Amino acid sequence: MVNVLSSRILLRPSDLQRSRDFYRDVLGLAVYREFGPAEHRGTVFFLGGGFLELSGSGQQLPQDWPTRLWLQVPDIARARAELAERGAPITGEPKREPWGLVEMWTSDPDGLPICVVEVPDDHPMRYRP
Repeated sequence: MVNVLSSRILLRPSDLQRSRDFYRDVLGLAVYREFGPAEHRGTVFFLGGGFLELSGSGQQLPQDWPTRLWLQVPDIARARAELAERGAPITGEPKREPWGLVEMWTSDPDGLPICVVEVPDDHPMRYRP
Protein backbone atom coordinates (compact mmCIF):
# COMPACT_ATOMS: atom_id res chain seq x y z
CA MET A 1 0.00 0.00 0.00
CA VAL A 2 1.26 3.46 -0.87
CA ASN A 3 1.57 5.75 2.15
CA VAL A 4 -0.50 8.78 1.05
CA LEU A 5 0.28 11.81 3.23
CA SER A 6 -1.92 14.37 1.51
CA SER A 7 -4.06 14.77 -1.58
CA ARG A 8 -5.59 17.51 -3.67
CA ILE A 9 -7.65 18.14 -6.76
CA LEU A 10 -5.86 20.25 -9.38
CA LEU A 11 -7.84 22.50 -11.72
CA ARG A 12 -6.44 24.45 -14.66
CA PRO A 13 -9.11 27.16 -15.13
CA SER A 14 -9.58 29.14 -18.32
CA ASP A 15 -9.30 32.39 -16.32
CA LEU A 16 -7.18 31.90 -13.18
CA GLN A 17 -8.14 35.15 -11.41
CA ARG A 18 -11.86 34.71 -12.10
CA SER A 19 -11.73 31.19 -10.64
CA ARG A 20 -9.65 32.31 -7.64
CA ASP A 21 -12.28 34.99 -6.94
CA PHE A 22 -15.11 32.44 -7.25
CA TYR A 23 -13.63 29.79 -4.95
CA ARG A 24 -12.45 32.37 -2.38
CA ASP A 25 -15.23 34.98 -2.47
CA VAL A 26 -18.30 33.09 -3.69
CA LEU A 27 -17.80 29.59 -2.28
CA GLY A 28 -15.91 31.05 0.68
CA LEU A 29 -13.08 28.50 0.71
CA ALA A 30 -10.14 29.40 2.95
CA VAL A 31 -6.70 29.78 1.35
CA TYR A 32 -4.13 27.20 2.48
CA ARG A 33 -1.22 28.64 0.51
CA GLU A 34 -0.29 30.65 -2.55
CA PHE A 35 2.72 30.21 -4.81
CA GLY A 36 4.37 31.55 -7.95
CA PRO A 37 4.64 35.03 -9.46
CA ALA A 38 1.81 37.51 -8.88
CA GLU A 39 0.60 37.44 -12.51
CA HIS A 40 0.22 33.62 -12.42
CA ARG A 41 -0.23 33.01 -8.69
CA GLY A 42 -1.37 29.49 -7.88
CA THR A 43 -3.70 29.07 -4.94
CA VAL A 44 -4.41 26.02 -2.80
CA PHE A 45 -7.70 26.09 -0.88
CA PHE A 46 -8.76 24.01 2.10
CA LEU A 47 -11.41 21.56 0.91
CA GLY A 48 -12.67 19.77 4.00
CA GLY A 49 -10.28 16.84 4.45
CA GLY A 50 -8.38 17.66 1.24
CA PHE A 51 -7.24 20.55 -0.91
CA LEU A 52 -8.21 22.23 -4.18
CA GLU A 53 -5.40 23.80 -6.21
CA LEU A 54 -5.96 26.38 -8.94
CA SER A 55 -2.88 27.01 -11.04
CA GLY A 56 -1.82 27.51 -14.63
CA SER A 57 -4.49 27.83 -17.26
CA GLY A 58 -6.52 25.53 -19.42
CA GLN A 59 -9.56 25.45 -21.62
CA GLN A 60 -13.16 25.74 -20.54
CA LEU A 61 -14.57 22.38 -19.50
CA PRO A 62 -16.99 20.59 -21.81
CA GLN A 63 -20.60 20.45 -20.57
CA ASP A 64 -20.42 16.67 -20.18
CA TRP A 65 -17.20 16.74 -18.14
CA PRO A 66 -17.17 13.64 -15.88
CA THR A 67 -15.62 15.40 -12.86
CA ARG A 68 -17.71 16.88 -10.06
CA LEU A 69 -16.78 18.52 -6.76
CA TRP A 70 -18.71 17.27 -3.72
CA LEU A 71 -18.82 19.66 -0.77
CA GLN A 72 -20.53 18.59 2.46
CA VAL A 73 -22.05 21.36 4.57
CA PRO A 74 -23.84 21.26 7.94
CA ASP A 75 -26.86 23.34 6.80
CA ILE A 76 -27.94 23.28 3.14
CA ALA A 77 -30.51 26.10 3.53
CA ARG A 78 -27.88 28.42 4.96
CA ALA A 79 -25.35 27.39 2.29
CA ARG A 80 -27.92 28.04 -0.46
CA ALA A 81 -28.72 31.51 0.90
CA GLU A 82 -25.04 32.46 1.25
CA LEU A 83 -24.08 31.17 -2.20
CA ALA A 84 -26.98 32.93 -3.91
CA GLU A 85 -26.17 36.17 -2.06
CA ARG A 86 -22.58 35.93 -3.32
CA GLY A 87 -23.71 35.38 -6.91
CA ALA A 88 -23.20 31.63 -7.32
CA PRO A 89 -25.48 30.14 -9.97
CA ILE A 90 -27.93 27.72 -8.32
CA THR A 91 -28.36 25.10 -11.03
CA GLY A 92 -30.29 22.65 -8.87
CA GLU A 93 -32.31 23.61 -5.79
CA PRO A 94 -31.78 21.68 -2.55
CA LYS A 95 -33.81 18.49 -2.41
CA ARG A 96 -33.67 15.18 -0.63
CA GLU A 97 -32.60 12.55 -3.13
CA PRO A 98 -33.81 8.91 -3.13
CA TRP A 99 -30.46 7.89 -1.56
CA GLY A 100 -31.24 10.12 1.44
CA LEU A 101 -28.83 13.03 0.96
CA VAL A 102 -30.01 16.62 0.54
CA GLU A 103 -28.22 17.92 -2.56
CA MET A 104 -27.99 21.28 -4.29
CA TRP A 105 -26.01 22.08 -7.44
CA THR A 106 -23.96 25.07 -8.52
CA SER A 107 -21.00 25.45 -10.90
CA ASP A 108 -17.71 27.28 -11.08
CA PRO A 109 -16.91 29.91 -13.75
CA ASP A 110 -15.75 27.23 -16.21
CA GLY A 111 -18.91 25.18 -15.73
CA LEU A 112 -17.47 22.53 -13.39
CA PRO A 113 -20.49 21.08 -11.54
CA ILE A 114 -20.36 21.40 -7.74
CA CYS A 115 -22.68 19.36 -5.55
CA VAL A 116 -23.33 20.91 -2.15
CA VAL A 117 -24.59 18.20 0.22
CA GLU A 118 -26.14 17.99 3.65
CA VAL A 119 -26.13 14.57 5.31
CA PRO A 120 -29.33 14.34 7.40
CA ASP A 121 -29.10 13.07 10.97
CA ASP A 122 -30.93 9.84 10.03
CA HIS A 123 -28.70 8.99 7.04
CA PRO A 124 -26.53 5.82 7.21
CA MET A 125 -23.40 7.96 6.55
CA ARG A 126 -23.88 9.30 10.10
CA TYR A 127 -23.62 5.81 11.60
CA ARG A 128 -20.17 4.95 12.98
CA PRO A 129 -20.06 1.45 14.51
